[in-house]
Amino acid sequence: MTRSRFHLAIPVENLRAARRFYGDVLGLAEGRSDTTWVDFNLFDHQLVIHEVERTDSAIAGANPVDGDDVPVPHFGVILTPGDFTEFAERLQLHNVDFVIEPHVRFAGEIGEQHTMFFVDPSGNALEFKAFADDSQVFAT
Repeated sequence: MTRSRFHLAIPVENLRAARRFYGDVLGLAEGRSDTTWVDFNLFDHQLVIHEVERTDSAIAGANPVDGDDVPVPHFGVILTPGDFTEFAERLQLHNVDFVIEPHVRFAGEIGEQHTMFFVDPSGNALEFKAFADDSQVFAT
């Protein structure tokens, strides 16, 4: 099977602030853009930020997962452990406020993973994670 990429378009309230966050803080390469939207390379997936007037909160609620209140909805990418560590260090250098600090979830269990959550300037929640054993991504 050929590797697939996802495309995700999200709303942002301030294109300039979001462009700085995704480009400068997260370090994502910028692709095409126009006056109200920008494409970014999100670890080889296409993320598009669209400037719109928000009418509600980006976070609908939270669910408890292994002792953390996980914001819903959220999106992100499963990274390699090395990329996760490097990315977490980059975020810490840029003083990103974490909703859930980088840590190990489900320690010693099936699906053990490193995870971290933070929000962009428009309140969109992002999760990045890494499995030491990639075969456990969909393990039950």
